[in-house]
Amino acid sequence: MTETRADNVTWLTQEAYDRLKSELEHLSGPGRIEIAQKIEAAREEGDLRENGGYHAAKEEQGKIEGRILQLQGILENARVGEAPRTEGVVGPGMTVTVAFEGDDEEVTFLLASREEVGAPIDVYSPKSPLGAAINGKKVGDKATYSLPNGRGMTVEIIDATPYGAA
Repeated sequence: MTETRADNVTWLTQEAYDRLKSELEHLSGPGRIEIAQKIEAAREEGDLRENGGYHAAKEEQGKIEGRILQLQGILENARVGEAPRTEGVVGPGMTVTVAFEGDDEEVTFLLASREEVGAPIDVYSPKSPLGAAINGKKVGDKATYSLPNGRGMTVEIIDATPYGAA
């Protein structure tokens, strides 16, 4: 049986989902009210062309609206709980250990959404160059991805286990 993973699905723990939902509720409710009050207060100061407070508040409003849209997209496509996983196959929600070619050091990280802050280990996005290169690979497979300088880097998958499995 082949496992499929939709590119737009974001797997989140319940804690991450609840935190993002709370942030969205704050920004789209009290957050919007607060920024509207800042804009109104700055508008009352006079000439808007030379009003730094007004322009700063409008910029902040743009950032808040952008974050609201980002959160809505994440939560709309979120799947809460355990990602479908197969032991030994790299995918979201897996703790992955890789060895970089030409280096004796191994690196272990969680392959998950960047919204999964607070994990006790580093988190790499499945959409990052390394994450995309190893997603779907099996233990023992090698994958090559592009570094920012354009050079290729090859890694070998040493281990892939569900996150939280001891």
